Amino acid sequence: MKNVIINRILVLFFVCFLLPTKAVFSMDVQIPFQKIKLNANLEVAEGKTLSDGVFLMLHGTLAHGELEILQSLQSILKEQGQNSLSITLGLGISDRKGLYDCPTPHTHKHEDALDEIDAWIAWLKKEGANRIYLLGHSRGGNQIAWHAAERPDPVVPKVILIAPMTWDKERADKYYERAFKKDISPIIANAEKLVSDGNPEAWMENVDFVYCRDTKAQAASFVSYHGNEPRLNTAYHLPRINKPVLVFAGTEDSIVTNVIEEVEPLADEKKIKLVKIEGADHFFRDLFADDVAEHILNFIKP
Repeated sequence: MKNVIINRILVLFFVCFLLPTKAVFSMDVQIPFQKIKLNANLEVAEGKTLSDGVFLMLHGTLAHGELEILQSLQSILKEQGQNSLSITLGLGISDRKGLYDCPTPHTHKHEDALDEIDAWIAWLKKEGANRIYLLGHSRGGNQIAWHAAERPDPVVPKVILIAPMTWDKERADKYYERAFKKDISPIIANAEKLVSDGNPEAWMENVDFVYCRDTKAQAASFVSYHGNEPRLNTAYHLPRINKPVLVFAGTEDSIVTNVIEEVEPLADEKKIKLVKIEGADHFFRDLFADDVAEHILNFIKP
């Protein structure tokens, strides 16, 4: 509790005293959430305060807020006078940093991200933010879209999705079989039975989970990531988001290969806009990040 209070005092010092004097700074932020602590990186542009607006950024599968694509965007946007907060999902681990270590038992669920996004939006509001742009990459793009569709907030004017996760049950099951050389059907059936029988926290030992081989996961976690849930497909949410949405797809993306196929039929160039970046892969490295940032800056113009 003492550390939380000290952290709060430091944040207030930076926000209330340094920012109005045209400070430029980066800082690590930590907030309490349920029984754990969550981490994020805050970048504030020269002469700006959080009341000038801020991007809340979310990473992809089992990754973290300092992923290269997010660091690049934070740096470029900061140079263009934009503030940003890149968050790291707790995934059930307090003070989590870096990539999730696959052997660590998995208690987290895909949809847990929605509550964590809520927590960070609440923190930003307390620190003076009244305009928060939600931005997600890969799986984080789906979680951001899910949040925007089901938990709309007046403080969020626009949503940005970069190579957002797509999903189809048949395709996902085939991927699992190719990756792990086994049929997922009996495994998911067992996990679903444990959940329906009232044992969501039952452990599944020596199970292949997401991209982790031979790990340990709770039944509810396995169902969350591998069950038949249409909301895992970002395109499902797009018509339900009542804010303008900008979606990016790299033409050389070999990880999420069908963003264009899924989003193009929905893109009306008014509420939903699709930008195809020729030659970009899933992570929009180097100059492709500049292209993404340029489109984002044009998108958020009044």
